[in-house]
Amino acid sequence: MDDVALCIRQARAEDAADLARIYIDSWHDTYPGILGHRLLGAMSLKGHTARFRAAAKGPGMLLLAEQAGHGPVGLAGLGAARDKALGFDGEIYTLYVDPAFLGQGVGRALMAGAFQCLTHRRMQSCLVWAHAKNPACFFYEAMGGRRVAARTTHLLGEATPEIGFGWKGLAALRQNRPVL
Repeated sequence: MDDVALCIRQARAEDAADLARIYIDSWHDTYPGILGHRLLGAMSLKGHTARFRAAAKGPGMLLLAEQAGHGPVGLAGLGAARDKALGFDGEIYTLYVDPAFLGQGVGRALMAGAFQCLTHRRMQSCLVWAHAKNPACFFYEAMGGRRVAARTTHLLGEATPEIGFGWKGLAALRQNRPVL
Protein backbone atom coordinates (compact mmCIF):
# COMPACT_ATOMS: atom_id res chain seq x y z
CA MET A 1 0.00 0.00 0.00
CA ASP A 2 1.25 3.45 -0.86
CA ASP A 3 2.08 5.09 2.49
CA VAL A 4 1.11 8.52 1.19
CA ALA A 5 -2.32 7.24 0.12
CA LEU A 6 -3.21 6.12 3.67
CA CYS A 7 -4.45 8.72 6.13
CA ILE A 8 -5.15 8.15 9.83
CA ARG A 9 -7.56 10.68 11.28
CA GLN A 10 -10.03 11.09 14.10
CA ALA A 11 -13.38 9.58 13.13
CA ARG A 12 -16.43 11.82 12.99
CA ALA A 13 -20.09 10.99 13.60
CA GLU A 14 -20.73 10.98 9.84
CA ASP A 15 -18.21 8.11 9.48
CA ALA A 16 -20.34 5.82 11.67
CA ALA A 17 -21.90 3.73 8.87
CA ASP A 18 -18.46 3.04 7.32
CA LEU A 19 -17.04 2.13 10.74
CA ALA A 20 -19.96 -0.25 11.36
CA ARG A 21 -19.47 -1.90 7.96
CA ILE A 22 -15.75 -2.45 8.60
CA TYR A 23 -16.46 -3.80 12.09
CA ILE A 24 -19.14 -6.26 10.94
CA ASP A 25 -17.18 -7.37 7.84
CA SER A 26 -14.12 -7.98 10.05
CA TRP A 27 -16.06 -10.10 12.52
CA HIS A 28 -17.71 -12.10 9.72
CA ASP A 29 -14.30 -12.67 8.11
CA THR A 30 -12.39 -13.50 11.32
CA TYR A 31 -14.75 -15.37 13.60
CA PRO A 32 -16.73 -18.05 11.69
CA GLY A 33 -16.02 -21.32 13.46
CA ILE A 34 -14.69 -19.39 16.46
CA LEU A 35 -17.85 -17.58 17.53
CA GLY A 36 -21.38 -18.93 17.13
CA HIS A 37 -23.65 -18.14 14.21
CA ARG A 38 -26.17 -16.61 16.64
CA LEU A 39 -23.66 -13.97 17.73
CA LEU A 40 -22.40 -13.18 14.23
CA GLY A 41 -25.94 -13.13 12.84
CA ALA A 42 -27.07 -10.69 15.53
CA MET A 43 -24.76 -7.95 14.26
CA SER A 44 -26.75 -5.20 12.54
CA LEU A 45 -25.51 -2.30 10.49
CA LYS A 46 -28.15 -0.04 12.05
CA GLY A 47 -27.21 -0.96 15.64
CA HIS A 48 -23.46 -0.66 15.11
CA THR A 49 -23.84 2.59 13.19
CA ALA A 50 -25.62 4.07 16.22
CA ARG A 51 -22.90 2.69 18.51
CA PHE A 52 -20.08 4.21 16.43
CA ARG A 53 -21.92 7.53 16.07
CA ALA A 54 -22.10 7.76 19.88
CA ALA A 55 -18.45 6.66 20.25
CA ALA A 56 -17.29 9.36 17.82
CA LYS A 57 -18.89 11.95 20.14
CA GLY A 58 -17.69 10.31 23.37
CA PRO A 59 -14.73 10.85 25.69
CA GLY A 60 -12.53 8.16 24.10
CA MET A 61 -10.86 8.51 20.75
CA LEU A 62 -11.89 6.77 17.56
CA LEU A 63 -9.43 6.68 14.66
CA LEU A 64 -10.26 5.99 11.04
CA ALA A 65 -7.85 4.75 8.37
CA GLU A 66 -8.70 6.14 4.95
CA GLN A 67 -7.12 4.91 1.74
CA ALA A 68 -7.12 7.26 -1.25
CA GLY A 69 -9.52 5.97 -3.87
CA HIS A 70 -11.20 3.52 -1.48
CA GLY A 71 -12.35 5.56 1.52
CA PRO A 72 -12.45 4.11 5.05
CA VAL A 73 -10.53 0.83 5.42
CA GLY A 74 -9.89 0.48 9.17
CA LEU A 75 -10.66 1.76 12.65
CA ALA A 76 -9.23 1.85 16.15
CA GLY A 77 -10.95 2.88 19.37
CA LEU A 78 -8.79 3.88 22.33
CA GLY A 79 -8.68 5.66 25.64
CA ALA A 80 -7.94 5.07 29.31
CA ALA A 81 -7.41 1.48 30.43
CA ARG A 82 -10.57 -0.08 31.80
CA ASP A 83 -8.68 -2.36 34.21
CA LYS A 84 -5.99 -0.31 35.95
CA ALA A 85 -5.01 -3.31 38.13
CA LEU A 86 -3.04 -4.74 35.19
CA GLY A 87 -0.62 -1.78 35.32
CA PHE A 88 -1.44 -0.13 31.98
CA ASP A 89 -2.87 3.37 31.71
CA GLY A 90 -4.03 3.28 28.06
CA GLU A 91 -6.02 0.76 26.08
CA ILE A 92 -6.87 0.10 22.46
CA TYR A 93 -10.45 -1.11 22.73
CA THR A 94 -10.96 -2.04 19.09
CA LEU A 95 -8.78 -2.39 16.01
CA TYR A 96 -10.34 -3.64 12.79
CA VAL A 97 -9.25 -3.58 9.15
CA ASP A 98 -11.51 -4.12 6.15
CA PRO A 99 -10.77 -7.75 5.11
CA ALA A 100 -9.98 -6.58 1.55
CA PHE A 101 -7.07 -4.52 2.96
CA LEU A 102 -5.47 -7.04 5.33
CA GLY A 103 -1.70 -7.35 5.01
CA GLN A 104 -1.30 -3.89 3.48
CA GLY A 105 -0.07 -1.95 6.52
CA VAL A 106 -3.41 -0.54 7.67
CA GLY A 107 -3.25 -2.28 11.06
CA ARG A 108 0.33 -1.12 11.65
CA ALA A 109 -0.64 2.46 10.76
CA LEU A 110 -3.63 2.35 13.11
CA MET A 111 -1.48 0.97 15.96
CA ALA A 112 1.11 3.71 15.41
CA GLY A 113 -1.63 6.33 15.36
CA ALA A 114 -3.20 4.90 18.52
CA PHE A 115 0.16 4.88 20.32
CA GLN A 116 0.74 8.49 19.22
CA CYS A 117 -2.70 9.56 20.52
CA LEU A 118 -2.20 7.78 23.85
CA THR A 119 1.24 9.35 24.24
CA HIS A 120 -0.22 12.77 23.42
CA ARG A 121 -2.72 12.17 26.25
CA ARG A 122 0.24 11.51 28.56
CA MET A 123 -0.29 7.76 28.77
CA GLN A 124 2.82 5.68 29.15
CA SER A 125 1.58 2.16 28.38
CA CYS A 126 -1.11 0.33 26.46
CA LEU A 127 -3.15 -2.87 26.63
CA VAL A 128 -5.15 -4.66 23.89
CA TRP A 129 -7.51 -7.59 24.46
CA ALA A 130 -7.92 -10.09 21.61
CA HIS A 131 -9.96 -13.27 21.31
CA ALA A 132 -7.57 -16.11 22.16
CA LYS A 133 -8.38 -17.87 18.86
CA ASN A 134 -8.15 -14.75 16.72
CA PRO A 135 -5.72 -15.63 13.91
CA ALA A 136 -4.37 -12.05 14.10
CA CYS A 137 -2.92 -12.49 17.63
CA PHE A 138 0.47 -12.82 15.92
CA PHE A 139 0.03 -9.22 14.71
CA TYR A 140 0.06 -7.82 18.25
CA GLU A 141 3.20 -9.82 19.03
CA ALA A 142 4.81 -8.61 15.79
CA MET A 143 3.99 -5.05 16.91
CA GLY A 144 5.96 -5.65 20.12
CA GLY A 145 3.09 -6.61 22.41
CA ARG A 146 3.75 -9.11 25.17
CA ARG A 147 1.15 -11.53 26.47
CA VAL A 148 0.41 -10.11 29.91
CA ALA A 149 -2.99 -11.49 30.93
CA ALA A 150 -5.84 -13.85 30.08
CA ARG A 151 -9.53 -13.70 30.89
CA THR A 152 -12.88 -15.11 29.86
CA THR A 153 -15.72 -12.77 28.95
CA HIS A 154 -19.21 -13.63 27.72
CA LEU A 155 -20.76 -12.52 24.43
CA LEU A 156 -24.49 -13.34 24.18
CA GLY A 157 -23.89 -16.01 26.80
CA GLU A 158 -20.92 -17.60 24.98
CA ALA A 159 -17.71 -17.97 26.99
CA THR A 160 -15.06 -16.01 25.12
CA PRO A 161 -11.39 -16.51 26.06
CA GLU A 162 -9.21 -13.43 25.58
CA ILE A 163 -5.49 -12.65 25.74
CA GLY A 164 -4.19 -9.28 26.88
CA PHE A 165 -1.21 -7.89 24.97
CA GLY A 166 0.73 -5.06 26.63
CA TRP A 167 3.23 -2.38 25.70
CA LYS A 168 5.25 -0.45 28.27
CA GLY A 169 7.10 2.73 27.33
CA LEU A 170 4.97 3.97 24.42
CA ALA A 171 7.09 7.09 24.04
CA ALA A 172 10.06 4.92 23.11
CA LEU A 173 8.21 3.33 20.18
CA ARG A 174 8.88 4.90 16.79
CA GLN A 175 5.79 6.68 15.54
CA ASN A 176 6.22 8.34 12.19
CA ARG A 177 2.66 8.75 10.90
CA PRO A 178 0.87 11.90 12.09
CA VAL A 179 -2.77 11.64 13.06
CA LEU A 180 -4.77 14.38 11.40
